[in-house]
Amino acid sequence: MRSEVAVGACLTRAIKQKLIDRNEVIVCTKGGFLSFDFREDIEPRTYIDETYVKTGLFQLNEFVGGCHCLSGPFLKNQLELSRRNFNLDTIDIYFVHNPEIQLNVVPRQTVLSRIKNAFAALEECVQAGKITMYGVASWNAFRTNSSAKLHLSLEELVYFAKEVGGENHHFKVIQLPFNLKLQDAATTPTQTVRGKRMPALHAAHHLGIQVIGTAAINQANFMNCFNPEVRARFPEIGERRTDAQCALQFVRTTPGLTLGVVGMRNILHVEENCALFRYPTSPRQ
Repeated sequence: MRSEVAVGACLTRAIKQKLIDRNEVIVCTKGGFLSFDFREDIEPRTYIDETYVKTGLFQLNEFVGGCHCLSGPFLKNQLELSRRNFNLDTIDIYFVHNPEIQLNVVPRQTVLSRIKNAFAALEECVQAGKITMYGVASWNAFRTNSSAKLHLSLEELVYFAKEVGGENHHFKVIQLPFNLKLQDAATTPTQTVRGKRMPALHAAHHLGIQVIGTAAINQANFMNCFNPEVRARFPEIGERRTDAQCALQFVRTTPGLTLGVVGMRNILHVEENCALFRYPTSPRQ
């Protein structure tokens, strides 16, 4: 929970000092993996039993791999912890995190039922004003072929959302990795919509789902490794462009991507990346 606490402290201070308004910031977080509070000294097995099992937040057979759960009561509990950590009444986007990992050990129909029930719980959270919308954050699910064990059908998830939330459901966003190396979300037809095969970005567009690209700089593996030919593809961001800026510009100018996510470890990284705001985001050919 360290990141949520840090972001919450910064947001609270920035809003109080009138540096930003709350509606200028989109706050997202995830639930699914059990997170321990870094400020507490606990014994994991006892903590899980006392905090989650005995209180009915999940049954042990719903706790997969000793780390992951899609139970509605559990997700609601995790959301409450996130609201506390952020010091916010409403979180803008709440993601179900990597639900496909349960497909490694749990029958597919059981996992799909759990996802549907998770969506129902999150629709209730929307109605209570605790989140604005929800989504699914995944590494593999939407980029793998339908025959793959970890595949999830975006069309099927939208169907679940409509079943539990109606036509005006709040399943609105997905996350998947996208960068100069991992482009299959735009190029490989892994999804089917109304009987037609297409890449994940195309499927999301047809289904009214926004897409956030993660791993924009390939988890820092793009640093100082691009050859001149790659850098030459981004003349619009200036002659002194860095590898990180080129990688981010590729993501932010890709049609079908709402935005790209990048981790920043220090102020110099923030300044370098934010320098891109001066340049256009027009989709490249």
